[in-house]
Amino acid sequence: MELKQLQNTASQVRRDIVRMVHACQSGHPGGSLGCTDLVVALYFHEMTINEEKGADGYLKFSRAGQNEDLFFLSNGHISPLFYSVLAHRGYFAPAELATFRKINSRLQGHPATHEHLPGIRIASGSLGQGLSVAAGAAKAKRLRGDDRNIYVLMGDGEQQEGQVWEAAQFAAHYQLDNLIAIIDWNKQQIDGPTEKVMSNKDLKAKYEAFGWTTITLENGNDMQLTLDALAQAKQLKGQGKPIMILMKSEMGYGVDYMMGTHKWHGAAPNDEQLNTALLQLEETIGDY
Repeated sequence: MELKQLQNTASQVRRDIVRMVHACQSGHPGGSLGCTDLVVALYFHEMTINEEKGADGYLKFSRAGQNEDLFFLSNGHISPLFYSVLAHRGYFAPAELATFRKINSRLQGHPATHEHLPGIRIASGSLGQGLSVAAGAAKAKRLRGDDRNIYVLMGDGEQQEGQVWEAAQFAAHYQLDNLIAIIDWNKQQIDGPTEKVMSNKDLKAKYEAFGWTTITLENGNDMQLTLDALAQAKQLKGQGKPIMILMKSEMGYGVDYMMGTHKWHGAAPNDEQLNTALLQLEETIGDY
């Protein structure tokens, strides 16, 4: 997709997010809205995936993902974003988004593999685990002679989990430069600002001390800057170091009353708030 198409898709995905969370009065809109540009950029511009379609007209999906770039969502609570992107990318019908968090839906509150939803490779949402899975997948691709890349998205509050740093050490030790990790650096988590809950201090210095190459994305809600950072990350492949993109974003981006506060980490808008949000988000592809 070209830049304008990506921006239009991101706007539609944001509409999906607020409508999905509103419909079931449950979910996590803040981080979903803040990470929209990144996940849209990955699936519609950066990642090489299997474009073959099945008899049902949707993309064929293999959890192994041989000869494909793979994406792992570690902060699985931003599932509304992930589901919307997967639907618009062609893994399943956008109409299924209306079942989000409903009984017997494949679209659970956190991604689950037992639902067999195309596009979901791991169950996630138990924070701290995604980087370990991604590092293992990057190592596996090396062993198989598969030159594609692994992407993983984490939250900044998630960096308070010890398992993250074990995985960071593993990735550097095995020189996994096919691993591109992204931290949603919005400085908010469910209980408040990260600086008050448990400060991450200097994430750039920490990852570099662990043997990673870091890139600072100054505005992860700017599609062009996001594309530039992802392109820079891919150019660093071959230098023997995993790559970390520190993505500065705004929680709740696109909806003025949700922006910049942890209060919308896990809260659903009421009818009036939904209408206000939709007025601020352009319908570009068509609501499900």
